[in-house]
Amino acid sequence: MALANEDKARAVVGVTTSRREFLKFSAAAAVGGGLLLTFGLPVGAAVRDDNVSDASFAPNAFLRIDRGGKVTLVIPYIEMGQGTYTSIPMLIAEELEVDLDQVAIEHAPADNKLYANPIFGVQMTGGSTSIRGSYSQMRQAGAGARTMLVNAAAQRWRVAPEACRAERGVVTHAASGRTLRYGELADAAAKLPVPEKVELKKPADFKLIGRSHRRLDLAGKVDGSATFGIDVRQPKQRFAVVSISPTFGGKLISVDEAKAKRVPGVFQVVRMGDAVAIVAKHTWAAKQGLAAADPQWDAGPNAKLSTADVVMQLAAAAERPGAVARQDGDANKAITSASAKLAAVYEQPFLAHAAMEPMNCTVDVKADACDIWVGTQVMGIAQPAVAKALGLQPEQVRIHNHLLGGGFGRRLEVDGILRAVQVGKQVKGPVQVIWTREEDVQHDMYRPYYYDRISAGLDATGRPIGWSHRIAGSSIVARFLPAAIKNGVDIDAVDCAADTAYSFPNMLVEWVRQEPPGIPTAFWRGVGATRSTFVIESFIDELAATAKTDPLEYRLALLDKSPRAKGVLQRAAAEAGWGEPLAPGRARGIALCTGFGSFVAQVVELELGTDGAVKPIQIDCAIDCGQAVNPDGIRAQMESGIIFGLSGVLFGEITLKGGRVEQSNFDDYRVLRINEAPPIRVHLISSSEAPGGVGEPGTSCVMPALTNAIFAATGKRIRKLPVGNQLSTA
Repeated sequence: MALANEDKARAVVGVTTSRREFLKFSAAAAVGGGLLLTFGLPVGAAVRDDNVSDASFAPNAFLRIDRGGKVTLVIPYIEMGQGTYTSIPMLIAEELEVDLDQVAIEHAPADNKLYANPIFGVQMTGGSTSIRGSYSQMRQAGAGARTMLVNAAAQRWRVAPEACRAERGVVTHAASGRTLRYGELADAAAKLPVPEKVELKKPADFKLIGRSHRRLDLAGKVDGSATFGIDVRQPKQRFAVVSISPTFGGKLISVDEAKAKRVPGVFQVVRMGDAVAIVAKHTWAAKQGLAAADPQWDAGPNAKLSTADVVMQLAAAAERPGAVARQDGDANKAITSASAKLAAVYEQPFLAHAAMEPMNCTVDVKADACDIWVGTQVMGIAQPAVAKALGLQPEQVRIHNHLLGGGFGRRLEVDGILRAVQVGKQVKGPVQVIWTREEDVQHDMYRPYYYDRISAGLDATGRPIGWSHRIAGSSIVARFLPAAIKNGVDIDAVDCAADTAYSFPNMLVEWVRQEPPGIPTAFWRGVGATRSTFVIESFIDELAATAKTDPLEYRLALLDKSPRAKGVLQRAAAEAGWGEPLAPGRARGIALCTGFGSFVAQVVELELGTDGAVKPIQIDCAIDCGQAVNPDGIRAQMESGIIFGLSGVLFGEITLKGGRVEQSNFDDYRVLRINEAPPIRVHLISSSEAPGGVGEPGTSCVMPALTNAIFAATGKRIRKLPVGNQLSTA
């Protein structure tokens, strides 16, 4: 998910909580002994999946310290491979003065009032916001708790708090050498007033922040003890495989229920308007039962829809003036009067998420309650959605969140959860609804197809004096967060386009909404930033070529107002040996991404095979994400994002024929394979700026860096993705 500008997002959801209000809201009195603080977020070594806190504490606590000294942190964000269960704990442990091996992690229950993401105002994990939203909040949580513990010790010893220090879960009186463990101070500290002001550490005093730390969730994933949604097993649990209409908007006509039930292990056939589910003793029986049921479909209104139809509609929409996202000067006049002009159309296809863990959800629907076991990015949206579907109150819906085997924005959606609830309403007891890989790919909620018209006018030196960019595509925000549509503009679709780091004296950015018939669209590891970065960085490269200027130097000349953007470009270029001779058949391309509060530049070196096949040889990535929390985690995020982006730019494409998605599995919806992955070198730029997001910029930047390298090697400009066989068919 993009929505990279948190100030915009905060304005949309009305998040205005001050630091003082946060401290008042977050601190709670002790219940039954021990210190209970609801300051902020997590920390952990042992991960619990059951949302069950100690009986003496309320479930809305973020930080618990019991009499034995055990520190437990309840995490409102979800771990989906991005390292949240390590980096966020580092924040609070830093200020609390405990080591990471001293704490335990629990998933937070669904509760928007307590666990809302400060940037979005709802309990969710997305938009590369976990660290950005929690950096100050979590440090204040730790510092506030530490201050109360030190004050409690000082009162017991009848000394000044300034004469005491906290370290490794122990408060020490320096002069006398007396010590008290946190657990011994918990009861007394809980009775103290919450401090109005807490002093945070200076970066020079950090012990954890800024230093690489092992992943706290890694051991469980290696030894198999970690629990993902698909691992859930409840007493008397049944399993269901679902089949949804293969055409968008289609309906179920019939199923051979008798034949399905003759399959050993099949218990039940659940009919829905546009789908059918087979409930069985295990998944294999359910799959066999579904094959025997042989569902028949009414193809519905989109039976003849093709990709060409969608593109034709987008092309027509792009001819119309759109809602103005940014207007500086008179771009059209500047372009018309320019010494040289350049115009281009860029197309980017529908993309699936294809997470390794296919969609699944376990439900137990009762008359007055519902339990949901799932891995979701949006607990705060899922809970009220399920309650509405069942006619329950939100507090009657208990969501047990689990680790995600990949999110990428797919699990920002609740369609899979609601589908499971549809099935669960007709099944007695818990049932796990699993989507096959084919169902997952063919009924995804796709990144939209985008169609961009872009033009520029250059002066006699080749510098752009006019810039016009019109974007046509589906609006995810209009469905997901309608209040964020301002003056007809989808703030995500124009992200990194309306607020590009480059300076143009005359600039016009427009947005035209064009929805594809019946095709659901959703966020995809940085939609706005991903799509906009590809177009802008490709077109900047085109302008550099027109001006006969080195692509790096051309960019640097347009970035006088963004020294951080300049810095990452120069660092990536230097590390990659930009300008140095290359072996025959090799070339380099460069690109910049400024989004999510971070600055990323990448240089891709590639080699072209005799058949035109593109082989990335090496990628250098420079990132300035402000204050680094866990450098190793940042490198891993960049590597992950780059691999994800390479898969998209080289192979990613969902196409339609006869109203159906043509792709069905990893054989025809390719992802980068191990033998195709190039060495990736990530270079972190030291910065004292506020932390930026790192989950999505890597994906955004590598796409144009690779296509720009293709141009450098062949002179062929890639304006339509994926690269596919464009080179060999040129």
